[in-house]
Amino acid sequence: MFNGATGDTQTFLIARLHFLDFSMTTIIPALAPHVLLEAPLNKNHDAAPMQRQLHHRIKEAILDARLAPGSRLPGSRALAEALSISRNTVTAAYDLLAAEGYVQADRQGTRVAALSRPARPRTIRDIPVAPVIALRLARIKPTTKPTTQPTQQPAAPRADAGAALRPGIPALSHFPLAAWRRGVDRAIRRAGPSALGYGDPLGEPALRASIARHLGVARGVRCEPAQVIITEGAQEALALCVRLFSNPGDTAWVEDPGYRGAKAAMHAGDLRLTPMRIDADGLIASDADWRSQPPRLIYTTPSHQYPTGAVLTAARRLELIAQAQRHGAWIIEDDYDSEFRHAGESIGAMQGLVTQAPVLYVGTFSKTMFPSLRLGFLVLPEALVEAMQTALEEMLRGGHRYEQLALAEFIESGQFSRHLGRMRRLYRDRQQALREALSRHLHLPHAIEGGYCGLHLTVRLPARYPDCKIAEAARRYGIAPSPLSGFALRPMADDNGLVLGYGNTPAELFAPLVRRLSQLILAAELS
Repeated sequence: MFNGATGDTQTFLIARLHFLDFSMTTIIPALAPHVLLEAPLNKNHDAAPMQRQLHHRIKEAILDARLAPGSRLPGSRALAEALSISRNTVTAAYDLLAAEGYVQADRQGTRVAALSRPARPRTIRDIPVAPVIALRLARIKPTTKPTTQPTQQPAAPRADAGAALRPGIPALSHFPLAAWRRGVDRAIRRAGPSALGYGDPLGEPALRASIARHLGVARGVRCEPAQVIITEGAQEALALCVRLFSNPGDTAWVEDPGYRGAKAAMHAGDLRLTPMRIDADGLIASDADWRSQPPRLIYTTPSHQYPTGAVLTAARRLELIAQAQRHGAWIIEDDYDSEFRHAGESIGAMQGLVTQAPVLYVGTFSKTMFPSLRLGFLVLPEALVEAMQTALEEMLRGGHRYEQLALAEFIESGQFSRHLGRMRRLYRDRQQALREALSRHLHLPHAIEGGYCGLHLTVRLPARYPDCKIAEAARRYGIAPSPLSGFALRPMADDNGLVLGYGNTPAELFAPLVRRLSQLILAAELS
């Protein structure tokens, strides 16, 4: 290994390499993977979990090209022994990297995946930030007309919020209502009557700071409190993105099938919607798409695509960011259901993947807390905060002040994290129970999608079983699945199925519910 070195000297040099701090490896990019990865992890009691540290170490090395495509990572047993950690910890980190698309596992081991673009573009080179923002701020009312009328999407079926298997509803009976009531009471006592008036239009400073800290730790989002804008749910955040970053007639790419609320926000802004198909690796965007119909806005749910559950791979994320920079587009990242990953660590947000990325990060507390709270947020790129200030103050009014203050305390006290932990375990168990019920009682051809995240599963059915007809019949029995075809602007043959929510339905009901659904599906078969 070291020509001319004695045995003792060689042993000493190897030991020194193994104990180099990980941050120093940027100056020696040619190190082999085992040397790069075997530097000791931080085992202090206040350090991040071992799995998260190892995952971050490998991901950063791949993005910074210190681990070249095709490099074989050490075996899980060998790396666990070198780091003095559990083999399960290494396996979990490798599994998460594979789910994100950074590595690929085969019979020969785990290798670094080939990313389609040079990693880490450092600047927003081709997006004229100042001129674009100046144009948007000068236009509060539309000044142009769309050249085409947007395609109307079928309306979402109405159903009672308590109906069984309805997607998008969390386990409301498991929310710590008493603790939340005490928090609201404390907020009222501390703030007093002054909080009855309008507050900061961009949100209560305490909540903005709490969200920024939480997102940095839990989602890998890079932001300061000033970048966080509090909104009335995710829907207002999406509407702000449309108003601030597009003009009527602009093209917007939306996932197809995909979230109806995003399409409604685009329709309201008189944008021309281009449906982009989804496969197992997330949104598909070819070079031909960029040439023929370049977008101003791109809406995506990369960590858990709604409703299919696909994860946008690292290669496609980097490609999408690079192409958006070239074409002057903005990416709206809706981090849908990302907090509820049931296997291993959560998949990191796209926003923190590349510095100065043209990403507008949207989130909500409708699933992690409860829907009627009506609190969401938008994270703007740091370079735009000052330019957006005046427009945002004109568009927004500070409201829900006591709830905002109570939520800030709920997060800072650790109750929010503990609540998320309890809900992850509950939803993991319920998803597994629903899978078992489908396996036992759905006696017809079907395919289950949805991954290991979120509050729903998607069951694809053969086209001879019309999903809209099945959903309509199910509502008469107090069952509220959503038809998969209703999520698509341009439904294709395989966009037929049912989206089944398990968040607010007890596991013991799954077997009889699935048996009833099976009967309704068979009865709806086309002759």
